[in-house]
Amino acid sequence: MFTAKTYHFAESLDDAFGLLQKNKTNTILGGCGWLRMTNKRIWTAIDLGRLGLDQIEETPEAVRLGASVTLRQLETCPALRGAFGGILPESVRHIVGVQFRNMATVGASVFMRAGYSDLCAALLALDASVVLHAGGEIPFAQFLEMPYTRDILTHVTIRKDGRKAAYESLRLSATDFPVLAVAVSRLGDDWRVSVGARPGKACRAPGSGRVGGGR
Repeated sequence: MFTAKTYHFAESLDDAFGLLQKNKTNTILGGCGWLRMTNKRIWTAIDLGRLGLDQIEETPEAVRLGASVTLRQLETCPALRGAFGGILPESVRHIVGVQFRNMATVGASVFMRAGYSDLCAALLALDASVVLHAGGEIPFAQFLEMPYTRDILTHVTIRKDGRKAAYESLRLSATDFPVLAVAVSRLGDDWRVSVGARPGKACRAPGSGRVGGGR
C-alpha cells in the first residue's frame, strides 16, 4: 500500500502543475488501482477530481475525453458505442472487472503507457492525440515514444473523421491482462494497425498506412 504525507485537492491545473514540480515524489493521482498495490512513498498526493476532467465531450469535429473519465464511462457512454465502430467500449470491457473500471481513469491508463494497455492500442489505431498541460497537444504515436516527464495529461482527443475501427484481444482468462491486443482502423485507403501486449507498449504494425502508397 502506498503512503502519502499530505493530500491536496488541486484548485486549478496551474496549481496542480506547480505543486508537481516542487518535489520529485509529489504525484498526480488517477484511479489508484495499481498504485495501491505498490509501496511507493508520496510526499504530496495531488487529486484532480474537482477540476471537471471527468467529462466526455462531443463536438462536430472530435470526441474529447477528460483525464478523470473512468473506463466504465467509456464502456457505457451511448455516444461512444456508435462512434468509430464502438472500438473504445470494446477495448475496455474485459479489463479486470466493473468495480475496477469504475475507478480506473483514462488519464492514468494513457499516461502509464503500459504494455498491457488495451486502451492505448485502440487510441493508437484511431490516430488520437493527447493534451498535456505544459506540453500542449501531441499525436498519440509521438506521445508513446516520449520519455516520462513531470507534466499533466488533461485530455485525449479523437478526430471525428469518419474512421471505422475494430479491436480484438487474446486473454488466458476473461479478466486477465491481454496476451495480444490488436486494433485496426480505416479511413478510405488509409489503414492504421496497432499491436499491444506483445510484450511491450502499443506500436504501429510495419506496413500499415495508405494502401499502395507507402507507410
